[in-house]
Amino acid sequence: MLSVEWEIEGLQTVGIVVIVCASLKLLHLLGLIDFSEDSVEDELELATVRYRPEGLQQLEAQTRFTKKELQIFYRGFKNECPSGIVNEETFKEIYSQFFPQGDSTTYAHFLFNAFDTDHNGSVSFEDFVSGLSILLRGSVQEKLNWAFNLYDINKDGYITKEEMLDIMKAIYDMMGKCTYPALKDEAPRQHVEIFFQKMDKNKDGVVTIDEFIDCCQNDENIMRSMQLFENVI
Repeated sequence: MLSVEWEIEGLQTVGIVVIVCASLKLLHLLGLIDFSEDSVEDELELATVRYRPEGLQQLEAQTRFTKKELQIFYRGFKNECPSGIVNEETFKEIYSQFFPQGDSTTYAHFLFNAFDTDHNGSVSFEDFVSGLSILLRGSVQEKLNWAFNLYDINKDGYITKEEMLDIMKAIYDMMGKCTYPALKDEAPRQHVEIFFQKMDKNKDGVVTIDEFIDCCQNDENIMRSMQLFENVI
């Protein structure tokens, strides 16, 4: 049986994996992973949508998706979200289906805030495909910047122990005790201590973006986890 110490160590990559894995589930439940041979419009059809996204050419230039992929994404997005935006409650509903064995409410809140780049309380089509472009096809540096932004809850440029504890509690709650039955209630706090021992190089009590990226890039498990989803779509 795996030791409790190993399982705590194993949680180090869970945060990054869950970001991408949960995002793929969001794609599926929104009907965005659907590469059927049905014809789609040459341009985005916007007549029935209250929110008007940017043109295909601009989105294609801003992301790593092709025009065809963006058309398919938007068709599914529009069908599932006629208003053209996704709110936080939709995120929470989706992740509650993805993680029925746990409570995903808090993690969905953090993830929603990461996608909601302009902090207006909604995720537009542009917000969504921009985030997915980074998570699925971005460089290692871009993916780690995105992950850091998720963990930096108050967006002050640093990750504190309190912020990381909130994230780890959210992940642990979402995965459910049936997933990690051997972990005790103090496991999230133990993980935070391990995280800071590795990443807080100058021992000032906070982790900077440079410390975060440097540590992640030298962690083989994290690097492997970031490559798992590069060719899913």
